[in-house]
Amino acid sequence: MLKVLKFGGSSLADARQFAKVKSIVEADPARRVVIVSAPGKRFSGDHKITDLLYLCAAHIKYGVSCEDIFAMIRDRYNEIIAECGLHISLDKEFDALWDKMKNGISQDELASRGEYFSARLMAEYLGYEFVDAARWIKFKFDGTVDQDASYAALRSLAEDRKVVIPGFYGVMPDGHIRTFSRGGSDVSGAIVARAAYADLYENWTDVSGFLMADPHVVPEARTIRSITYRELRELSYMGATVLHEDSVFPVHRAGIPTNIRNTNAPSERGTMITHGSVEEKNPYVITGIAGKLGFSVISVEKAMMNSEHGFGRRVLQAVEENGLSFEHLPTGIDTLCVVLSTAELAPVRERVVKRIMELTEPDSVTIHDNMGIIATVGRGMIHNPGTAARLFTALSREHVNVRMIDQGSSELSILVGVDSIDFQPAIRAIYHEFVGGAEQR
Repeated sequence: MLKVLKFGGSSLADARQFAKVKSIVEADPARRVVIVSAPGKRFSGDHKITDLLYLCAAHIKYGVSCEDIFAMIRDRYNEIIAECGLHISLDKEFDALWDKMKNGISQDELASRGEYFSARLMAEYLGYEFVDAARWIKFKFDGTVDQDASYAALRSLAEDRKVVIPGFYGVMPDGHIRTFSRGGSDVSGAIVARAAYADLYENWTDVSGFLMADPHVVPEARTIRSITYRELRELSYMGATVLHEDSVFPVHRAGIPTNIRNTNAPSERGTMITHGSVEEKNPYVITGIAGKLGFSVISVEKAMMNSEHGFGRRVLQAVEENGLSFEHLPTGIDTLCVVLSTAELAPVRERVVKRIMELTEPDSVTIHDNMGIIATVGRGMIHNPGTAARLFTALSREHVNVRMIDQGSSELSILVGVDSIDFQPAIRAIYHEFVGGAEQR
């Protein structure tokens, strides 16, 4: 059996965290491939190494000295070396990096050094081999990952070996370093798991899995024990953020389960994400609730629109011509609603309305702003009649005015649009209806 592990920045913040990682890896001989992030914050007010590297890049760009910042970065790694009792020195590599910074270095290459040095130390600490991500993560010139080339390169480098790999970056066809977006070590970890044909991908962070609702809104929200990738996609899209959104696809396509675990509480099971069937039955009808604010709904009304060929296409044409993409498209017999990001709509608001009027000759076009969209997600809803009735009854009890309703054909989620002022009360009402307010995690 092979388990691929990825550790986030909070799991590598200092020597004490390094020790926790070592204990986790050594507890299971199947844990032979480890991907690491750059050290994160050690305490409130501290700095992430990646943030300091980006700050160095900004100073270099504007011709301002970053010597003190670079010294802080160097000291962080040397503290880990000393406190972990490692017999390794990065001084020559830091000196070489400093010379390169003075003579010209790309922001991507500089930012990538956080993961690079972290992996060097972790490999030494575990007694594993270090494999540079630049040797196997291959980008195409358009910035997308060349998956076939990357998978083939990693298999030849890491097959049947114990290795530590830095996350977050790879190499362009011309040899230049390129980074993923922030949080991209999750993407690296998933690609490694896919390439290595892992039996399990463990993503270690500072939380014990996904919660059924935002703990800032529902403090007593329970941990989701098992979830499918389809449910995860629905929740992540609506704002639930534990994994980088692009990190789901490589392991999902390969049918590899993902286990979200807590480095600071390794005995907790966390959340298991599976391709289809789940390990244990969900005791609740729903799996989770997530939502986002900042939407506007364009409502287009026209009598007999349902018999007018191409009506919906023309409405969307007006949206597309103005460089917008829609989020949802709830419809009625004589009404079609287009849900858009308010921030994206604002600069072209008048042009969109004018173009809809020209293309469709509607009876009316109205825009409702300050909307929040809430997704109630759960594979159990398909087999439980009356779920929608329970949801709307719960909202009615809290006097929440539902502005929009949208349910996908898969019956995996029910989306409601509410005024921003009702957003948090609506989430709490749904949670308490299906889970209960007195239970702890």
